[in-house]
Amino acid sequence: MSTVEPLWDERGLVPAVAQDAATGAVLMVAWMNREALALTRTTGFAHFWSRSRGAMWKKGETSGHSLALVDVRVDCDADTILLRVRPAGPACHTGAPTCFFRDLDDAPVATAATVFDALEQVIAARRDHATGEKSYTRSLLDKGWPKILAKIAEEQGELAAELPEGPDDKVIYETADLLFHVMVGLGARRIPFARVSEELARRFGVSGHVEKAARPPKATE
Repeated sequence: MSTVEPLWDERGLVPAVAQDAATGAVLMVAWMNREALALTRTTGFAHFWSRSRGAMWKKGETSGHSLALVDVRVDCDADTILLRVRPAGPACHTGAPTCFFRDLDDAPVATAATVFDALEQVIAARRDHATGEKSYTRSLLDKGWPKILAKIAEEQGELAAELPEGPDDKVIYETADLLFHVMVGLGARRIPFARVSEELARRFGVSGHVEKAARPPKATE
């Protein structure tokens, strides 16, 4: 199998984009040379070349916010590298999850890559910060597992009733209700939705029979 050589510029560099493999969020952009690319692939953690310092650096070597490598890709012209990674903490030195947290007017923008990430942030905020204002999400969390599980069961039943022959808008509405309440449950357990995304990604190309055989045992088993 042939390999693709990046199109290095006159300085022997190529831009590298780091992307969260689970959420698709663009985390940061830096520069790589041949050594940085080789170190990234051999160590499994993102390394870059600092043009200002003229030195190699491992992302997270001082902060601990490393980028664990999932895979390396190149664009159609081979002049840009894409690193799909699993971040250990915020990617930006400012403490933001991603370096792309403002627009050209210097106004803050949402850093969530998907609506699921945005919803997860809201659920976590409701869980961790009591504001005194009424919140349905907070009421579910305060009432605990009996209420959360009852709502998941209720929404599952409503979706099951509509899914075979119900109108599309009703099916969509009930699906959203079920997903929301499942995410509240995940939030209560402090399980990141990215873990679910990673599990779904893992199953691509895997036989359903093989996947079922490899599933974790149930609590009652």
